[in-house]
Amino acid sequence: MVKKFKIKKQFLDDVRNADSSNTIAHLRKPLLVMHSPLDRIVSINEAEKIYIGEEHPMSFVSLHNADHLLSDKADAEYTTAVIAQWAGRNIEGEGRTSGENDIEPGRLEVAEYNQRFARMVRSDTHEWLAEPTRVGGEDLGPDPYEHLLAALGTCTSMTIRMYANRKKLRLEDVKVKLSHSRDHLTDCEGCEEQPKKIETLDREISFIGDLTQAEREKLMEIADKRPVHKTLLGEISISSRMVGSD
Repeated sequence: MVKKFKIKKQFLDDVRNADSSNTIAHLRKPLLVMHSPLDRIVSINEAEKIYIGEEHPMSFVSLHNADHLLSDKADAEYTTAVIAQWAGRNIEGEGRTSGENDIEPGRLEVAEYNQRFARMVRSDTHEWLAEPTRVGGEDLGPDPYEHLLAALGTCTSMTIRMYANRKKLRLEDVKVKLSHSRDHLTDCEGCEEQPKKIETLDREISFIGDLTQAEREKLMEIADKRPVHKTLLGEISISSRMVGSD
């Protein structure tokens, strides 16, 4: 069903001239931003302006295949559920008291979003959903390996940008594409008797800008010096302990 609305020119002028990001930055309230990569009405750049300008607790949720008006019932129900969950944790008087379950900077909390595979991930200032689709999840958020790739990719991009800015290189943009796979080792001791696999993180880096070949090679060298890269290649110890009881 198509609905018609009359919009006056003044409304369009107000929208065109409004600086919403500046207004939002002064609200001093937790903020939830939701956007679909397929949205052809509002660009992701507008969400980015809000996200960068906000200094208070911020959450960003990608709506994946949804359209701007959430015309698909499943998209509308998912969006409603996320807003309700977020509001219950972030808005006073909506099921959460001030200071409850506060997360310290540098730590994360993973809680059940439902009793299947969706999980709510919270830091001190952000929260988002994670869910694997290959075991029957509904694709409410990135799966664990996508989070791992995101950590590596974002750190790679940030490190390259930091170096390029410091050296005043004419780097207009940097794009990093990543994938994960398990490869069989063919050249190792004992491989014939007991096949072994190695976890492989494949990374493709594209530099956009007026750069010399030497500058591009230097940026590739810098990419391997990022903190997350060193963490993944170093010796990792995982310590677990049980806390609390019913």
